[in-house]
Amino acid sequence: MPNSLILQNVARHIHLEAEEQQHFLSMLEPAMYKSRQVVLREGDICRHTIFVTEGCLRGFTTDKNGYEHVLSFAPPNWWMADLYSLITQKTGTLHIQALEKTEALLLSKNRQEQLYRDIPKFERFFRILAENALVTHQQRLLDNMSLSAEERFELFCKKYPTLVGCLPQKQIASYIGVTPEFFSKMRSGMQKKG
Repeated sequence: MPNSLILQNVARHIHLEAEEQQHFLSMLEPAMYKSRQVVLREGDICRHTIFVTEGCLRGFTTDKNGYEHVLSFAPPNWWMADLYSLITQKTGTLHIQALEKTEALLLSKNRQEQLYRDIPKFERFFRILAENALVTHQQRLLDNMSLSAEERFELFCKKYPTLVGCLPQKQIASYIGVTPEFFSKMRSGMQKKG
């Protein structure tokens, strides 16, 4: 199942022959994370791109007052990494944590570079992922500046439909940029409106 999920994910952007699929799979390393386990800490160098096959990861930063700001979630069939750190191989600013028991496949930076040499079409695949991440990041910045909290919550529901009912409210509140108390009142108001 994990192998078929990642191959389906890759097939959305590039076609792999059977030999190429097997070579790609041989580059991956399975990983298991316990609930609340920290996968990457701020200040670490990100050495892997993570593909989630089961469970959920979150990427977040912590400000000087100790408040967490969730940047992204990675449910099954999503990729996650601290892209700045992964690309530059400098210390990162992102924490990555498992929100529940999570199974993943890891692709190390070195093996990713080897994959580019062995199967050049993977450069296209990872370029598309990076471009999509850049577009998403820019749109999220614009949304945070111009949309109401209710509108940002509606966008969250569209982006992560499988997570709406299972994430703690404080995680969703952090993602949309409000306090848990405000989020609770806002959600009650939205439910009353219908």
